[in-house]
Amino acid sequence: MPAIRVDIWSDVACPWCYIGKRRFEQGVRRFSAAHPDVDVEVTWRSFELAPDQPLDVTSTVTEYLSERKGIPRDQVEQMLEHVTDLAHAEGLAYDFDAVQQTRTLKAHELLHLAKAHGRQDAMKDRLLAAYFEQGRHVGHVDELAALAGEVGLDRDEVVAALEAGRYADDVQADIALARTYGISGVPFFVLDDRYGISGAQAPETFAAALTQVVTDHAAADRAGVRT
Repeated sequence: MPAIRVDIWSDVACPWCYIGKRRFEQGVRRFSAAHPDVDVEVTWRSFELAPDQPLDVTSTVTEYLSERKGIPRDQVEQMLEHVTDLAHAEGLAYDFDAVQQTRTLKAHELLHLAKAHGRQDAMKDRLLAAYFEQGRHVGHVDELAALAGEVGLDRDEVVAALEAGRYADDVQADIALARTYGISGVPFFVLDDRYGISGAQAPETFAAALTQVVTDHAAADRAGVRT
């Protein structure tokens, strides 16, 4: 059967998106162990959780959530500790004290450029690690160009593309498509244009969904229906 296409709406500044990426990858490995002849092709789609976010935010994540969401500070700290523990279970080392909050528009544009060069997944991983684990600023063009260089992209091309907004329309197209699907939160996974999975689900959930796609294709083949 053809490769299974998976479109994933995600934001670079979403802690659940990084956790969900790792769990999805585990699910793909489980699926591939049982179906080594079926490829899984992933496309990362843009989604801005906070499009009104300034480029530079001086408050900490704790201060920001407490003030903007009206959540008591101690409750925010507990929430962040919980997410940090869940991330640690996936091999991730979140450091919310070091996070530099920013609008992620340019990071999404960079992901589209990386896709054009076949480096999108590597770029997505690098951006998430930079934001959540290393305290890097993923809103400034020069910093994004440096991160892109680390995954094999040409820094000069990155600077030129981001400063010109070459992929801005692609970002907005992804966001518009998310609206048509009714996606209001991320991560959100769409498998084979037919199954939607919301949130950072367990690996077995992703493996089961991929297996269901194979089952559907096999049934359609037996029935002589083209999928």
